[in-house]
Amino acid sequence: MATQPDTKPTIVLVHGAWADATGFDREIRALQERGFRAIGFANPLRGLPGDATYLADFLRSLTGPVVLVGHSYGGAVISAAATGNDRVKALVYFNGWMPDEGETIQQLLEKYEGSLVGPAIRPVPFTGQDGSEGADLYLDPEAFHAAFAADVDRATSDVMAATQRPWSGAAFGAPSGPPAWKTLPCWYLLGTEDKAIPPATQRFMAERANATIVEVPASHASMVSRPEAATQLVLQAVEATAPAVSGT
Repeated sequence: MATQPDTKPTIVLVHGAWADATGFDREIRALQERGFRAIGFANPLRGLPGDATYLADFLRSLTGPVVLVGHSYGGAVISAAATGNDRVKALVYFNGWMPDEGETIQQLLEKYEGSLVGPAIRPVPFTGQDGSEGADLYLDPEAFHAAFAADVDRATSDVMAATQRPWSGAAFGAPSGPPAWKTLPCWYLLGTEDKAIPPATQRFMAERANATIVEVPASHASMVSRPEAATQLVLQAVEATAPAVSGT
């Protein structure tokens, strides 16, 4: 099976909470070197319905096939945003959330023990433009390494902690809409040393979605600590969903 230049998918990588698109630096470089257009999408992290709509609108600006990649909360966002878009050919998850319709991330997080995230969350109140009160959720910088990036060198982890983007508290309990993983082929990078999303939770979600699972001894920041494995999983999804080319 081969991929013609004009049928190569655009690969859109969606980061999750307490991160930004620079976490995909190594994957984007590797994909660009192979001739793919790779986009590190700026996930607003304001709430699942709005974030998914924002991504869905962006996807409609692209032409040709698309492969979506989501890390952590980004997994929930791509699951919802891809629904109804027939140009999305595959979903790839790096330690990603895959809630079912009506299910919340909070419900999934409570399913199995082992997450260090709960005690590490530090809410910061804010006032919205309309005067409403809200809270942004940060990870305590002192707990960031252990909870999020234990297999990343400490200097890099400290920078990640210092530049983390906050997650709206509203996103934690927002129920998911109909997920695209029920109709699209999925691939899942499962971090067996993850202290944010317990490996048992990852396995439950991935198996429920009939995803192709690749296990790596990685923390929650698998895209940073295991970039080769992450990139290869994306390429596997691209190859598996590429159109057959006659005469090759």
